[in-house]
This record gives sequence, C-alpha cells and structure tokens, in this order.
Amino acid sequence: MTICNMSIEAGARAGMIAPDETTYAYMEGRPFAPKGDASRDSWGQALAFWRSLPSDPDASFDRAIDLDARDIAPMVTWGTNPEHALPVTGVVPSLDGASADKRADIEAACAYMGITPGLRLTDIAVDRVFIGSCTNARIEDLRAAADVARLGRAKVPAVVVPGSTPVKRQAETEGLDRIFTTAGFEWRDAGCSLCTALNGDLLSPGERCASTSNRNFRGRQGPNGRTHLMSPAMAAAAALTGRLTDVRDMLVTRFTQTE
Repeated sequence: MTICNMSIEAGARAGMIAPDETTYAYMEGRPFAPKGDASRDSWGQALAFWRSLPSDPDASFDRAIDLDARDIAPMVTWGTNPEHALPVTGVVPSLDGASADKRADIEAACAYMGITPGLRLTDIAVDRVFIGSCTNARIEDLRAAADVARLGRAKVPAVVVPGSTPVKRQAETEGLDRIFTTAGFEWRDAGCSLCTALNGDLLSPGERCASTSNRNFRGRQGPNGRTHLMSPAMAAAAALTGRLTDVRDMLVTRFTQTE
C-alpha cells in the first residue's frame, strides 16, 4: 500500500503490485471480501480472478530494478516534498555544485524547515511525533513501532492513530495500546488526525514533527508546520530520543543486551 500510494512521487500515474498468497490470506474473511462458494461473487470466483492479475511470465518491461532492503538505510525527509529524502545517516544537501534551480530549491526548503545545508539529520530535534495515516498505521506498522516504544519513554508528545477501527481493535487485543501508553505515547481512535491537520490536530507555526504520514508539503500538518517523514519504527525512535534517530542503533543495543 505504501509503495503504490507513493508511486506518483516517482513520476508514475499509478503503482500496481501483483497480489500473492500473502495477499489472499489477508483478504479472506475480511468484512467486505467475497464469502462462501454459493453466491455469484463467491470467494472462489474472486480468487480465480485475482490469480489472473499478475504479469504474464514472458512479459517484458522497459527497465527492471532490483533493490535489496538490507542495503538501504532508514530514510527521512529533510525538506518540503517526498523527493527531499535521504538516509538518516546523511546530511542536508550542500549548495556547492548545485544548479541554479536546484540551489533555489534547497534554499527555499531549508528556509521553510529552519535548517541549514550540511546539517547532520541526526542533529535535528523534533517537537512532536505522529504515528498514523492509512498507509503507515496498519497492524504491522503498529507492531514495529511498539517494538521500539517498549525500549524507553517518549521525550516529546507522541500520538498513535491506528489506520482503521479494525486495526485499532486488533492492536488492543494484542496489547499494543498498553505498550504505547506505558511508554508515554497517546493512544487515539482511528482517523486522519495530524496526517492532514484534521480533527483539531495540527502543528503550531514552526513546530517540527516526525511523522509517518505520506506527504510533507508546506502546511500539510498545519500552517508553517515542519514535517519529517519516516517509518513507524523510526518515528517511535524519534519519540524516545527527541530527535531524528537511526532506529537500527537502538535495536542493535536491545538485541545485544538480550543475548
């Protein structure tokens, strides 16, 4: 869902990923999924149709790119659109050698975000943390964030907004809500919330937020609010440290102590 949702940021009009056995297992029994074998819209008929959707084995593509997630550092945004993303181990882009257009883009983004070129991303402190949105607050997202939240206590205000009511119920059944509240996070009902500055949730001018929402345009989370996009686990890490943090360092420490 996240990749398809963000594919427009890569220049595509739409993003599609073929369903697989994991997808089918997830869908079966869901409230709006086909059921049984007696009706015209049965599960069996739906499954047969879905299995026809993947690309043909001999399909050709203009270009194929293989990525190994183990080689990719956690990403965060430093600027004012999803393109302004870098590994958390990086620094805000320099103006040196940049074209005139790129230089203007960097300068404008830095001015809005209140940062400077060359600044280490891990030196950026945050005022608030938002773990939510329809694309990054599913049950697996909340589990990942809870695994980090259990390592400490939030140093800045942090809210967790499940992506849907069924997700909220499942998370509570698994006890994830108690992990968050014990760590000082606020557990909310499902909704859009700070993803789009709805329901009274918005940043104050100049306030900086580590967010799992899917866009970081100017004013997205409130007039003159500053948004840094990242994964749920990374957002939880930012809540515990009060700044942009490489969550891998926290998890390595945890596993080392466990061993």
